[in-house]
Amino acid sequence: MNASAMARGGRTQAERAARGSVTKGAARAGLTARGVIYLLVGLLALQIAFGENKSQEADRQGALAEISQRPFGSVLLWALGIGLVGMALWRLSEVVFGSVGPEGRKPKKRLLALARCAFYSFVAYSVLAFAAGSGSGGGSSDEQSRDVTARVLELPGGQWIVGAGGIGVVVAGLWIGGRAVLRKYRDKMRMEQMSRAVRRAVDVTGVGGGAARGLVFAAAGVFAVRAAVDYRADQAKGLDDTLRSFADTPAGPWLLACVAAGLVLFGLFSFAMARWRKV
Repeated sequence: MNASAMARGGRTQAERAARGSVTKGAARAGLTARGVIYLLVGLLALQIAFGENKSQEADRQGALAEISQRPFGSVLLWALGIGLVGMALWRLSEVVFGSVGPEGRKPKKRLLALARCAFYSFVAYSVLAFAAGSGSGGGSSDEQSRDVTARVLELPGGQWIVGAGGIGVVVAGLWIGGRAVLRKYRDKMRMEQMSRAVRRAVDVTGVGGGAARGLVFAAAGVFAVRAAVDYRADQAKGLDDTLRSFADTPAGPWLLACVAAGLVLFGLFSFAMARWRKV
């Protein structure tokens, strides 16, 4: 056997390992952890919409604080962090070997997987930092958004960078919401293994949850663009302030309640993805 054949064989074995039970378990653990966080954020936002517990932050840090107050909260926090590490590793395997589907090996898919890997690596770090008791795990989403925006605005061309980033987030939100409404998630799920009732439930959570998630992303991007135009970092908003801004619209708290309910649905949809996602 020549060297090139041996190299191909080595790559094949590595790819099989990457798509094996360990990676599948990591993906499912990560999707479950994501579902828990979105479910809790949605429930916290619902409480705010109905005038309850308004001092609590409806973002990742608020969700972690809520978990920490429950029995075995520390154990649950560590489990969430480890699950999110699994999500990052799964996305890393997609960068190296490609994702599921006929277009999974294309450069744009690998770049998207790389961005997701970086994002979930940061989220996993913040959750594990919170679990280890090293502070608030990076501060609230609102503080992080303002701090990062302020630093970038001080750079040469900072306004253009913040503005471009905000536009990118708006586009990402519209893309997320659009794909959810078009039910593109079905291509990545084993729909044939579901009963008719389960498929209907998955569509309700997938469409409603994905649309709400996309709307939140798009709104956060709009605030970033505004911060760039006005050259004011305090105009940037994290998840908590973005959600609260929906209550300031003419629709009032009811719009916030609808968006919050959508995030709860996305949490439930993530659990369905953990069960039926093709990995």
